[in-house]
Amino acid sequence: MNELEWGFEFAPENCIQCKACASACKSWRETEPGVNLRTVLRRWAGSYPDVRSVPVSVSCMHCADPACIRACPAEAIRKRDSDGIVLVDREACVGCRLCFSACPFKVPQFGSDGRMQKCDLCTDIRTGPDGLSLIPPPCVGNCPTHALGWKRMGRAEKAKREADLKALLPE
Repeated sequence: MNELEWGFEFAPENCIQCKACASACKSWRETEPGVNLRTVLRRWAGSYPDVRSVPVSVSCMHCADPACIRACPAEAIRKRDSDGIVLVDREACVGCRLCFSACPFKVPQFGSDGRMQKCDLCTDIRTGPDGLSLIPPPCVGNCPTHALGWKRMGRAEKAKREADLKALLPE
């Protein structure tokens, strides 16, 4: 198992809610209507007169300890030991949606075929010797303010980033 895993970083203070990340993902993946592998949410914080909008860009976090894997009775979800990327075998998915219920970010998506799909960190655009290249996923590469990033990180840092994102999510 590799000590460093790929994961997303999100800096809400840099996000302008332009949704370029979500649009780039949808365009690159050509997902059907209603299926969004990345979403930009808005949470309201504070109280009058100090109310502010807090943006949250949400996708699969490729969690340090993915609850979706434990919840899947078909064993259709796995985490690669080499890089920490969580992948789904759509052919093995039985469409029970237990992964959705288990996911703290509610990111698993189900299209017209009823099978789960989610962000795979655009692994198909990676061509480097370690299976990855320096080309960022389209969601990261199209963020004009660099609010969204990706990097290799230790499991503790990854778990901290997950907790930070959970704290931003609307209740």
